[in-house]
Amino acid sequence: MNISTRYFPQAWAFAALVSLVSLNVQAEARYPANVPQPKEGQFVHVPPTMEDLEKNNMHPELKRVIRRGHDLFVNTQQLRGKNVFNNMNCSSCHMGEGRQPFAGPVWPAAVTLPDFRGKNGHVNNLEERIAGCFSYSMNGKPPAYGSDDMIALAAYHQWLAKGVPMYPEGQIYGRGYPRLPEPAKGMDYARGKKVFETNCVMCHGADGSGLVQNGKVVFPATWGDGSNNWGAGLVRHFTLASFVKHNMPLGRPNSLSDQDAWDVAYYINSQERPQEPRYTGDVRETREKYLKTFHANTSYGLKVNGRLLGDHDNVGEKDFLKPDVLRPRTFTAE
Repeated sequence: MNISTRYFPQAWAFAALVSLVSLNVQAEARYPANVPQPKEGQFVHVPPTMEDLEKNNMHPELKRVIRRGHDLFVNTQQLRGKNVFNNMNCSSCHMGEGRQPFAGPVWPAAVTLPDFRGKNGHVNNLEERIAGCFSYSMNGKPPAYGSDDMIALAAYHQWLAKGVPMYPEGQIYGRGYPRLPEPAKGMDYARGKKVFETNCVMCHGADGSGLVQNGKVVFPATWGDGSNNWGAGLVRHFTLASFVKHNMPLGRPNSLSDQDAWDVAYYINSQERPQEPRYTGDVRETREKYLKTFHANTSYGLKVNGRLLGDHDNVGEKDFLKPDVLRPRTFTAE
């Protein structure tokens, strides 16, 4: 729906509060949601909830599939060892059950794909975009195209986009992680470490390993084998800086300065993590191969504090480097 912006902030403040409670972080819920106001001409959409789904008159079997997609989205760890090989859920990066603006809301993908994607140099559909998240952010292996799990996840994405036209005109409010202004002081490791120690250690730990209790991921890892690999979108400094600025610390979005967000993003992204799935066997060669389309904005293949980042064969908890699904497309006759 393209709604009046007059009611939008209040609606999302409530939705954000509910999402915090659903994450079992009730102590953080006392802080008000502080999201930027929509700008004139932006397309604004408040996605339907799972409660709305129950009231809808669509076929019961479709409802069941959408509920399954939601369950996979918020608890992707149930696919651990099969499709997921780290401590991430879809909702770790796409917060508020994939509904929250400025936190990677997933409904825009359902209405803007198929589209060209520079990262892999061809037109991607919704399932392929989801596959990319499994391959990079989950350091894993995507569910097969057309499989029950993939269809369920796609159905959940499309449910969140209910009422939105395909390829909507104008800028979509809150889409992705909007790029912050360039940092006035550049990015600095030492400053970023201080920001991390002050604001992030409580949840993510001094070693960035996050928090797992009774086999359940409470807070995701920010680096190391439990985190995303070197090909994930969040290893781009501008992407992580925006995610941090608009969503962290949890329950206190937009409480850090832009400079602090850039610095802590640089610090986090200057720590080791599993190898980039497109690794050629040489980190500098891999960086150069994907420099223009991705790594120009990462620390991968660069020396930071005397360490050449990504110069290893560690693939984390999985026993493969690159999922078979990561392949080029030409859309020409065989």
